[in-house]
Amino acid sequence: SLASTAVTCFTRGLDLRKETEDVLCPADCPLWQFYVFGDGVYASLSSVCGAAIHRGVITNAGGAVRVQTLPGQENYPAVNANGIQSQVLTRWASSFSVTRRWNTNTALEAVGRTVSTARPSTGKRPKKPLDKKAGNKDCKADIAFLLDGSYNIGQRRFNLQKNFVGKVAVMLGIGTEGPHVGVVQASEHPKIEFYLKNFTAAKEVLFAIKELGFRGGNSNTGKALKHTAQKFFSLDSGARKGIPKIIVVFLDGWPSDDLEEAGIVAREFGVNVFIVSVAKPTTEELGMVQDIGFVDKAVCRNNGFFSYQMPTWFGTTKYVKPLVQKLCSHEQMLCSKTCYNSVNIGFLIDGSSSIGESNFRIVLEFISNVAKAFEISDIGSKIAAVQFTYDQRTEFGFTDYVTKEKVLSAIRNIRYMSGGTATGDAISFTTRNVFGPVKDGPNKNFLVVLTDGQSYDDVRGPAAAAQKAGITIFSVGVAWAPLDDLKDMASEPRESHTFFTREFTGLEQMVPDIIRGICKDFLDSKQ
Repeated sequence: SLASTAVTCFTRGLDLRKETEDVLCPADCPLWQFYVFGDGVYASLSSVCGAAIHRGVITNAGGAVRVQTLPGQENYPAVNANGIQSQVLTRWASSFSVTRRWNTNTALEAVGRTVSTARPSTGKRPKKPLDKKAGNKDCKADIAFLLDGSYNIGQRRFNLQKNFVGKVAVMLGIGTEGPHVGVVQASEHPKIEFYLKNFTAAKEVLFAIKELGFRGGNSNTGKALKHTAQKFFSLDSGARKGIPKIIVVFLDGWPSDDLEEAGIVAREFGVNVFIVSVAKPTTEELGMVQDIGFVDKAVCRNNGFFSYQMPTWFGTTKYVKPLVQKLCSHEQMLCSKTCYNSVNIGFLIDGSSSIGESNFRIVLEFISNVAKAFEISDIGSKIAAVQFTYDQRTEFGFTDYVTKEKVLSAIRNIRYMSGGTATGDAISFTTRNVFGPVKDGPNKNFLVVLTDGQSYDDVRGPAAAAQKAGITIFSVGVAWAPLDDLKDMASEPRESHTFFTREFTGLEQMVPDIIRGICKDFLDSKQ
């Protein structure tokens, strides 16, 4: 069939909708601009036409390509082929391969719809005009452009930088429901020029950028990045809940200060840092650069996605669209805080003699299944467990195991204590000893209490104290656990934080509800 889809130089595998799609690549795509990850099997983040040239399926004269969707994989390699250097990617959720299609004319007379990638095209012109105010709803991002206002760049290039940022702002599709942007100028001291909430129309933003004055001074980019990560994204200044926070750092040459600490702070605050380096240091300048690896220290992840290079400030129009595509790749924002990577979950496990060894195993299985859903790492979510009878035993604390494998193996190795039931005491013990050390950390704290019976002591006081200390409690009761105790322990609204099942085997069905509950509380509490 001749029904190929005409695509642009920038269309990525993930922009195509079908399992197998025949596309027609245009001629004369600029090779250095292609983003390609892998070799033969390409991460779906890759440009389709770039991958086809890399693979030798077509040349830069364009032509027909068959794109086949494949499952994701790990460790896409970097290989130089046919003038394109592909990049390494540790893992991605889907891939594609490219093969030749012989039966079509190579020129661009394809029938079919054009796929544009910055904004999905609807084929025909829409009847009613797009809601201009709303902006590009497919691009959800709160972005701070961190401009270089140092003597390094100078007045002339500062103006070119403003033009470039203006073009990026327009192509992003700023609007009430689209991306919001603000600008910070880095020089000797950082200055927030305008916040996210100040303008929601591209025209206003363009005007504000035009009005910016050049400050001059050292390029203290690290200082400005840290300041922006800490101060720019407050709810008061217009940051939106659940929307990725992004800082795009423009750097002419190299910074005068250190970026490493600022990069760490930005990651702790859940900000995705991109670095656009322009006119990077030449060989003879390297002696003046205090840290050659400054880009890798500051970006969100050192995987090639968050760094972007432009050789000069002159003739940068062609760099606008690929940068916009990166900023709109919601699923690539690995530094955003989500409930999966930003919670501490403590499990308080009843080890009383009424439970018995085999039911105790079922309880541990339940805990594993909840823990499994979260991204556990030294900078991500953390898990702890305490077992109690009349006595308490910390099985492991939040900082003892920082990989999912180690946490799951520690849960499997918990030995059943057997004894009485003092739940109130156990809550106080856990608040003090397990949550105490992490109370000033960035993660939100949750406690899941599992019990099968009446507590011998008061649970209400200790639970209220735990909640006052910022811990959200879910109570899970089995068998003879009295509903009054469960409700007294649970956080508000109590109905959605209290769970009960007659049989231990009923715990399994609760796993998704507990995970959903934690995520809902996380979203309600955090920006």
